[in-house]
Amino acid sequence: MMRLKLSLPAGFALVLGVACAWTVVMGCDDEPAAPGPGTAAVANEPAATSAPERPAAEQPARDQPIQEAPARARSSPLEPGAAAPMVTRSMRNIDGAQTSIGAVRGEKGTLVVFTCNHCPWAQAWEARLTALGNEYRSLGIGVIAINPNDSERYPEDGFEQMQVRAREAGMEFPYVVDETSDVARAYGATKTPEAFLFGADLTLVYHGAVDDNAHEEDQVEQRYLRDALQALATGATITRSETSALGCSIKFRGES
Repeated sequence: MMRLKLSLPAGFALVLGVACAWTVVMGCDDEPAAPGPGTAAVANEPAATSAPERPAAEQPARDQPIQEAPARARSSPLEPGAAAPMVTRSMRNIDGAQTSIGAVRGEKGTLVVFTCNHCPWAQAWEARLTALGNEYRSLGIGVIAINPNDSERYPEDGFEQMQVRAREAGMEFPYVVDETSDVARAYGATKTPEAFLFGADLTLVYHGAVDDNAHEEDQVEQRYLRDALQALATGATITRSETSALGCSIKFRGES
C-alpha cells in the first residue's frame, strides 16, 4: 500500500500509474519539482524483497578481504544481499586526495550515498544525511557521499562547488566525484539522493530513501535510513531492507 502526504501548489497535476509510480507534470525538464514550504514529499512503502533477513551481528568481520562484485552497468538498483561493486575505484575527495568505498569501509558497515549539489531533493535531505553520516561514522559505519553528475551540463555540481557545499553542511566524511558516472551505473543508482547501506561484509542490507518526507522534517513518520543504520550499529535485525528512492534523475556523464 502507498501512503501519500502532499499538498501541491496550483498548476501541478498528479498522475498515478498502474504500478503506483508517480510523476509531477510540469512542462519542463526531467527534474522533479521542489515542493514549496508546507509541501510534503511522497512517502514510498518498502518494496518487497526475497533476500533473507539476518541480524547485523552475524555480519563477517571488516578485516576479511574485499571480494569486489563485477563492475558493470545495471538497469535496476542492487538488490538486498548483493555485493558492493567498484569498491576499489579511486575517486577524488573534496580535500584533493584519492579515496574509495573500500578505503572508508567501517567495522560494522558502510553507507554509500549518491547525491549532488543542485538537486532540490538532495538539498532538502542534506542536513539529515550529514547528521546521520557524522553520527554513525563514529559508531563503526564508514560513510562516503558520491556525486555522479555531469558538471559540464550542471556547473553547480562542480568540484569547487562541492567543496563549498560540504564545508557549509559540516560533512565529516568524504564527498567524492564519480568522474565517469560508472560507479553510479554499477550500483544501478538513478536518483539523487539514493542510499546504499552495506554490512561489514559489503553485502547490501538497505537501499532507498532517507525517510518519508523530504521537505517537512517535523512531519517525518518513517526514518528508513536511520532505522537501518541503528540496527546495523547495534547488531539488531534490519526489518526494512528496501524503499523507493525519491529525487532528481542522475545526470550521467557521457549522455546528452
